[in-house]
Amino acid sequence: MKKALIQALALFLIFATIAVALWLWSGSIFFLFNFLYIGSFLSLGIFLTIRGYKYSRLIVQLGVGLYMLVFLGLLQRENMQLEGFFYFLFLGVFQAAVIHYTVAKIAGPLVFGRGWCGYACWTAMVLDFLPYKVPEKPRVVKLEKIRYLMFVLSLFFVASLFVFKPDSLEMIMFISFIAGNLLYYASGIWLAYRFKDNRAFCKYVCPITVFLKPACYFSITRIKVDDGKCIHCGKCLKVCPMNVDMLNNSRRRKNGTECILCMACIKVCPKSALKM
Repeated sequence: MKKALIQALALFLIFATIAVALWLWSGSIFFLFNFLYIGSFLSLGIFLTIRGYKYSRLIVQLGVGLYMLVFLGLLQRENMQLEGFFYFLFLGVFQAAVIHYTVAKIAGPLVFGRGWCGYACWTAMVLDFLPYKVPEKPRVVKLEKIRYLMFVLSLFFVASLFVFKPDSLEMIMFISFIAGNLLYYASGIWLAYRFKDNRAFCKYVCPITVFLKPACYFSITRIKVDDGKCIHCGKCLKVCPMNVDMLNNSRRRKNGTECILCMACIKVCPKSALKM
């Protein structure tokens, strides 16, 4: 209980610091609300997950994911996809998607790894409702190159807008946000059923991982195994949705940068040999 509370409070303090800093820097109280809201949900999720509550991660996914998708994306018309990040970079402004990506997907993973993928992604929020929470087949490594193609296509799309300068750039970005999400959901659902794996989209297609994977290699927050307690039953390997080798503490462990901190491995370990 005490350890879970400390970890949750530590995460909340990180987001609270970001919230206050951005509020004072920009003068906009929106940043205070935005990051306190997200930090509160993520901290709650970490606390409840460590305590073993069954639907804790789902609660956080819906709370943060719907906020990002519906409120920021659809109602505020902010393109929070990768295209939005490139768009504001080309405009030369540090706001909206640039701040989001800096905190959640570029600098943030150095601290909390791919926690974004496990607790806040609005694409995975939907995919995790599908029936294949535990992958039934091994990863198809050669398909992982698709993510890099998607990354380049996204960059090329936004760059072309600034080259040809069509009218109503903001409307185009809003439409691309809707179209992009529909494409992600459709492809994600198809891949899940094709490979019997809810997270197939995350493994093969999601272009955000181009940012996430390098930072996650150095992440402070990691799940480790106590070799003295481990009996090598293999249960953790079977339930991991991302096919991470939890029995190896090296940062070079198989699929080590893929861990989404869902803690499924910790829950099934009969000897409590795994910890975060």
